[in-house]
Amino acid sequence: MRFLMSWMGFIACLVSLSSATALTYKLAPNEKTCFFTNVPSGGSKIAFYFAVQSGGSFDVDYEVVGPNDRVIMKGSKERQGDFVFTANDIGDYRACFDNEMSTVTDKMVDFELAVEGESRSASLPQRQGTTPEQTSALEESIFKVSGQLSTISRNQKYFRTRENRNFSTVRSTEKRIFNFSIIESGMMVAMAGLQVFVVRFFFTGARKGYV
Repeated sequence: MRFLMSWMGFIACLVSLSSATALTYKLAPNEKTCFFTNVPSGGSKIAFYFAVQSGGSFDVDYEVVGPNDRVIMKGSKERQGDFVFTANDIGDYRACFDNEMSTVTDKMVDFELAVEGESRSASLPQRQGTTPEQTSALEESIFKVSGQLSTISRNQKYFRTRENRNFSTVRSTEKRIFNFSIIESGMMVAMAGLQVFVVRFFFTGARKGYV
């Protein structure tokens, strides 16, 4: 039981090695906004993920800037991205999204900016009677499970993005069909009224002689 509690404590230490910010932001037309994260030590890994969930052509301009305004990466009219890079400098890093290309359409952007430490300083307490090789093998298994969980999380984000985009397309198509139906109904009513007016025009009063 004590060994199990130690193992759970080691898992908690691994979780504490990364700090993340997961947000969904509504980007207004002609808006540019930035989000910041602080890197306390050099050599840390920064994971940057974004996906446009709805709006327009599901694209947005992005830019990642490090300390001293050094541009690390940028892109134009991208639908989504998933990047990991090493932060060699200590300081604030910012991820910016730009919707200046759009004049009327909002963009719903789902993104995550995570600082992940690479250190494996957390060690699993050894149980009496176990060898260091067994403990090391268990640690490696735990790190593999952590990596697989990260992959599963990214796949879930991908499928969530696909679902939101497809749902947005369905809503847009439904709205267009409804508007087209209203226009078609109005045109039919107008045509029927025009036909009644023409018939009455030829069969009323002195205009009967024209028939």
